[in-house]
Amino acid sequence: MADNHKVATFSHERIETSNTLLIVLTLVVILFGGLVEIVPLFFQRSTTQPVEGLKPYTALQLAGRDVYLREGCYGCHSQMIRPFRAETLRYGHYSMAGEFVYDHPFQWGSKRTGPDLHRVGGKYSDEWHRAHLVNPRAVVPESNMPAYPWLETNQVNPAGMAPRMEALRKVGVPYTDAEIKAAADEVKGKTEMEAVIAYLQVLGTAVK
Repeated sequence: MADNHKVATFSHERIETSNTLLIVLTLVVILFGGLVEIVPLFFQRSTTQPVEGLKPYTALQLAGRDVYLREGCYGCHSQMIRPFRAETLRYGHYSMAGEFVYDHPFQWGSKRTGPDLHRVGGKYSDEWHRAHLVNPRAVVPESNMPAYPWLETNQVNPAGMAPRMEALRKVGVPYTDAEIKAAADEVKGKTEMEAVIAYLQVLGTAVK
């Protein structure tokens, strides 16, 4: 028994005193744990199939999502409602993976300098959102969110929409040829403000 203890101690000491061996074994453990946690998700219907009623973003909504990412809105607003009573009472039904199968990448996040935006769709009028983006404190006096007045004058680039939608179709978003062909006309003459509002107004509306 003493010999066995000596061998075990020697092995443990060898791992701790060898930087290379320790790093390799740590990576093996992390990779194995990651595979056990992640791989099953690729085969679960709840994480790979869209919820009933979910539709891909329209061209205008997609343009708004791109502006949302560009301006870093996700840095302060999450889009994941956790399945806890305090969360669902404030924000509504908890988030489900099936609501985000067309998002690449999804915007769940964990930061909440501002409120969660997952169920914001339809909660406020378009005019409220416009006023909030131009001057947040006009509608929420305690807000520390910066203003985004340039969105009212910036125009959406029509030429960029069809290639964007074609790329998304390659990763599984079911855009039709007709939708892609009509994308440029749908956003022509639209401002980035209109696009962002269109995006916000659809968030979380697939689940009632």
